[in-house]
Amino acid sequence: MRLIDRPSPNHDARPEGTPIDMLILHYTGMKTAAEAVDWLCNPASQVSAHYTIDTEGTVFAHVPEAMRAWHAGVSYWAGARGLNARSIGIELANPGHEFGYQPFPKPQIEALVDLADGIMSRHPVPAARVLGHSDIAPARKADPGELFPWKGLADFGIGIWPAHSTRALDRPVEQALSEIGYGVAPEVEVKLETVIRAFQRHFVPGRVTGEADPETRRRIAAVHALVTQA
Repeated sequence: MRLIDRPSPNHDARPEGTPIDMLILHYTGMKTAAEAVDWLCNPASQVSAHYTIDTEGTVFAHVPEAMRAWHAGVSYWAGARGLNARSIGIELANPGHEFGYQPFPKPQIEALVDLADGIMSRHPVPAARVLGHSDIAPARKADPGELFPWKGLADFGIGIWPAHSTRALDRPVEQALSEIGYGVAPEVEVKLETVIRAFQRHFVPGRVTGEADPETRRRIAAVHALVTQA
């Protein structure tokens, strides 16, 4: 893994006593990696991440892990808000849905595995708390999106991926999603359809419809079992 220091001024101190127990993955949503790195390091942008990984696997380090980078924005997971305080943010160079969304290249994902493995060895980040930006902010964000290889990462213990299951969902969809960690009404002002779509981008990428169809319900049940029985 090739690491290059590109410091960003866009950070501040984490609240005292807050654990670093989440890893949030993003795509840059910009036309080039260079453009994204420049923006994350520009004081005027007021945004940053701890790291950016370009398509060839080069890692740019922007903010020390001990500091709070500004990547998550208004966010929610499992009762916690303002998740910049407790997370590490990694940006993956990809044009995103606006500029020509495309698969994430193998060298980029290999670098992510190495980087994430190191982060999770330094901080108490459970696999179930490796999340996408769309998981924690579904009303605003769609990244890293349905082309992101969540299953492949889970094979390395980075994130979770349920085995195929015929398990029936034994509770309302919104209750199950909330118990997994997603923000749903009334805790968060967001439509259930939007939250289902975020879940699908992560766990049912072949059908990002916002509809709780039978396959999506089975997958919600399987993820719920993984999270609540951990």
